[in-house]
Amino acid sequence: MCAMLADQAVVHACDLDEDELRWLSDKGPTDGAALARSFGLTLEHRLEGAAWVMPQETYDERVAGRFRFPGRRRSDAGTVRHAALLLIDGLVSGGDRSFELPDGRLVPLTDEDLDHLPLPPRHVAEVLGFVPGTDIDPISYGRAYYAAPDGPAADRPYVLLTEVLARTGYVGLCKIAIGRRERLAVLRPRHGVLVCQTLLWQDELREPGDLAPSTPVTDQELQLAETLLSELTGIEMRELHDEYDRALEQLVDAKVSGGEVETLPVPQPAADLLAALEESVRAARTSRSGEAD
Repeated sequence: MCAMLADQAVVHACDLDEDELRWLSDKGPTDGAALARSFGLTLEHRLEGAAWVMPQETYDERVAGRFRFPGRRRSDAGTVRHAALLLIDGLVSGGDRSFELPDGRLVPLTDEDLDHLPLPPRHVAEVLGFVPGTDIDPISYGRAYYAAPDGPAADRPYVLLTEVLARTGYVGLCKIAIGRRERLAVLRPRHGVLVCQTLLWQDELREPGDLAPSTPVTDQELQLAETLLSELTGIEMRELHDEYDRALEQLVDAKVSGGEVETLPVPQPAADLLAALEESVRAARTSRSGEAD
């Protein structure tokens, strides 16, 4: 759940299973507060879900689209807190929502109206076409779900699609309905089953702007960096673990015993990049030869 909240601005209760709902109710106020401090945001928790909000930031129409708050004119001041909460189903009294037409008229929408949106049925993927898996920018990927065949009659087409995607390296682009929202997704094979993984819409992606530094590097530095990379290949993912729980145990033990926890040094940028690369290559080769022995 912490990873989900870190990845999504809004989490709807209707999209969560029982364990996730239990976490949101029992641990959300404490663990969520820790995340909030890290992000500099506020976690708004309601029966219908939770949302990260920035109370002081000005309302942006891109957040809520053309929907408006009941009793609030578009010209009125608003906040991102209101916009985020608008995205959570049922927060507005009675499920009442209003859609503003270009001429200013308001069309009220109820929960029953929204249940009849002309979208694909929930739990059904509408396949639009197929593209090479390498064409999907990883930054677009969202949450993954296992997709199962809908009854025995679908078993053979399901197996056929899974195997042809695995053989060709293609993925299926599709649309799915999550709650009352339409999401773009991909169907891809994994261990003989299909994974349905949501994607961000193109207008949800943010460009990095001027984050990339313009400092040039030399050919010698590039060659050493490539050598270092080749020495550090072969990582076994199954051997990697989250060390947070162990570090927390060490902190608690130190508090109980009155001792101190060893603080790891903060890495500093190398003053001499070339010398640092050479030293890293030597260290990597020494480590590899030690493992071989």
